[in-house]
Amino acid sequence: MRPASDDALYARVTRRLVPFLFLCYVAAYLDRVNVGFAKLQMQADLALSDTVYGIGAGIFFLGYFLFEVPSNLLMARVGARRWIARIMISWGLVSAATMFASSPATFYLLRFLLGVAEAGFFPGVVLYLTYWYPARRRARIVALFMSGVAVAGVLGGPLSGWIMRAFAGLGGLHGWQWLFLLEGLPSVALGIWTLFYLDDGIRSARWLDGDEKARLEAALAEDGAAQGHWPLRHVFGSGRVWLLAAIYFLFVMGLYGVSFWLPQLIRNSGVQDVFHIGLLTAIPYGIAAVVMVLAARHSDRSGERRWHTALAGLAGAAGLMLSIAFADNTVAAMAALSLATAGILSTFPIFWSLPTAMLGGMAAAAGIALINSVGNLAGFASPYLVGAIRDATASTAQGMSVLAASLLMGALLTLFCVRRGGEVL
Repeated sequence: MRPASDDALYARVTRRLVPFLFLCYVAAYLDRVNVGFAKLQMQADLALSDTVYGIGAGIFFLGYFLFEVPSNLLMARVGARRWIARIMISWGLVSAATMFASSPATFYLLRFLLGVAEAGFFPGVVLYLTYWYPARRRARIVALFMSGVAVAGVLGGPLSGWIMRAFAGLGGLHGWQWLFLLEGLPSVALGIWTLFYLDDGIRSARWLDGDEKARLEAALAEDGAAQGHWPLRHVFGSGRVWLLAAIYFLFVMGLYGVSFWLPQLIRNSGVQDVFHIGLLTAIPYGIAAVVMVLAARHSDRSGERRWHTALAGLAGAAGLMLSIAFADNTVAAMAALSLATAGILSTFPIFWSLPTAMLGGMAAAAGIALINSVGNLAGFASPYLVGAIRDATASTAQGMSVLAASLLMGALLTLFCVRRGGEVL
């Protein structure tokens, strides 16, 4: 049993790191999914079909996939401070530049470049947290960081709806153009702040004394002994790593189905005003922000990972199916979408406790990036698939059914391929 003072020390580390990283992730997620709100106006302005929109929303993840592993390996060599700052500044500039999209081709190009720019941010932060926290403390910390997704939904919905309505026509620009500009520039400012605020690791943290650094490093050394030695080449040939990538892919299918199509699903239930749609999107994300932190905290305390992850995925699948059944009833649809969003988002912080407990050093840099990049290919497949199904059927019901089936498969794989102690088979 660790002394109580260790809890106080980790609380101090958390106060220093997590609020800032959380703020960065809020900005990242706003830049990633504001295209879902822009769709409500830009689709008509640029004459985009649902399939074209789906491809544009998803092509982000092709650039993300291609540059994810190199980005994480470079961060491990260059240092977290400079590399995370570079990522944030470049993605903020590209996101703002999306205001100049004028055709399907330019929309595709800018979305692809945004993926290239942002590649490495999320796995880089997950890797960065392994520089500070032992495995037994990580699920809750990753949940606090990843709650930025939910908070981005809470803040981003009303903010995006307000920008698109209030700024429409100002300076001769459409509301969706102002949306990309005003939600892209804060990422640039945060990237510059990163250069002055973030430390590369425990050794370079001037706000810790020598004894505190030694205690943090000793806790990490115990993890290193448990992880053993994984040669870098072994990571790419490991069936266990690829299995985790497959599970992650199935969960991400559900995540981006909700992220990119939630505004449309709310509109389908009978709400038409973009500002009101933005306000309503805050409800599922607000509930998810609380649930995901509570679920991860319970998982850390119990040490159980498998059932926590699987049950969250099953809840997400159930919520999507219920949203189909109550598609024409705004209140019931919102309840179902809240269940779906809370379940889907709760899978991720607990899931990430599996690979980070298994991998260390450069193997962790490569393995985390590989799992995240392969999994995020679902970010291309999911919006494209739902868009194509919607064009073919004039309904989102079948698309949501496919995403629910994906979440169900991810939950079942977790149950049958992860042992009680969290060990991947």
